[in-house]
Amino acid sequence: MTDRMRLSRSQEAFRRARAVVPGGVNSPVRAFGGVDVDPIFIARAHGSRIVDLDGNEYIDYVGSWGPLILGHAHHAVVRAVQEAAARGTSFGAPTMAETELAERIVAAFPSIEKVRLVSSGTEAVMTAVRLARAFTGRDLIVKMIGCYHGHSDSLLVAAGSGLAEGGVPSGPGVPADLAAMTLAVPYNNAEAVAAALDKYPGRVAAVLVEPIAANMGLVPPDPDYLKSLRRLCDQQGALLVFDEVITGFRVARGGAQELFDIRADLTCLGKIIGGGLPAAAVGGRTEIMDRLAPLGGVYQAGTLSGNPLATAAANATLDLLTDEAYRELDAKGRFLQEGLEKAAARAGVPVQVYRAGSLLGCFFTDRPVRNFDDVQATNIGRFKRFFAALLERGVYIAPSAFEALFVSLAHTQKDLESTVQVLYNVFDILAD
Repeated sequence: MTDRMRLSRSQEAFRRARAVVPGGVNSPVRAFGGVDVDPIFIARAHGSRIVDLDGNEYIDYVGSWGPLILGHAHHAVVRAVQEAAARGTSFGAPTMAETELAERIVAAFPSIEKVRLVSSGTEAVMTAVRLARAFTGRDLIVKMIGCYHGHSDSLLVAAGSGLAEGGVPSGPGVPADLAAMTLAVPYNNAEAVAAALDKYPGRVAAVLVEPIAANMGLVPPDPDYLKSLRRLCDQQGALLVFDEVITGFRVARGGAQELFDIRADLTCLGKIIGGGLPAAAVGGRTEIMDRLAPLGGVYQAGTLSGNPLATAAANATLDLLTDEAYRELDAKGRFLQEGLEKAAARAGVPVQVYRAGSLLGCFFTDRPVRNFDDVQATNIGRFKRFFAALLERGVYIAPSAFEALFVSLAHTQKDLESTVQVLYNVFDILAD
């Protein structure tokens, strides 16, 4: 094999992984299938930077898909995890760190009176759905097309063109009868939710939504959309469930509920509350949460729920998310947003850039983006070129047009300025 033909270390690692791991990855988007580029394998990271197996360094705007709001390997988090590990890595018994984390969550979210810690966002939403069904005595769930809530069977559905059609499985392994209990309607369309509730009176247990859609890029809610959902749920006796796995402690300490002054009945959290380790939570009013075992009959359990390493990382992270930290995150997010918009405008490349604090989305289109149909109509081919050009120049963003960008406290002004300069170069290429 000549030097030109020789595989990079990341390519060699991918080939080796595919022999023993389905698709070579343990979560599909890591395969870079949406960008037509071979995935990079990460060797180490610190602050705002990641380094791949070939020694290439990148400014990272993925941040492990959101948890690393302090940046990679923050000294306070590393120290907390090391100290916790020295005391024991898992007990399967209660610890004070679990209670302390729950107290922090309750203090941050007025809608949450009690919390159950779990190990992943998927598990948090699955538990919320089960609680909603038990509390209301109803079976149907309304979800929004394009909002991802984990891979539990009830939520892996895709809808037809109707406003309130029963879901059909999005892939094999999901029973059609189970998928039919989830009604998928367009995001940012309260009328569609109302139609679903009217079509199935007294049968909808919960309306489930990402208050700021962040799994189809970043799509903000229309004015009054969330309050309309709150009103509809109150009128129909359904629970309003917010999936704030991404937005919780990210867009504000109290998540999207703080930004939009609204209270959900149940809230799902993850990402940041693990501090980079596997942790998530579901929380809500006492009368709902007390339906969970051991007080109630709704069963949920997990050997690693409230794991001492994860709770140590979480508490250390939340300790540092002060008001000043959120002001800094907002300023950094605004700087990057303005840089994106200016670079695109100079090159004459149409984009729509949306931002919620340190969370950003960039779509290649000249039209507003309000829902998943709008996202799918954007120029995905141009995004692929955008991703590849950034990666080649040392800037790492999510390898999918349907994901968001994450800014952390570790991103320095120099990082941001360097990124914006790269953006000017890349947009000039895209304009050709």
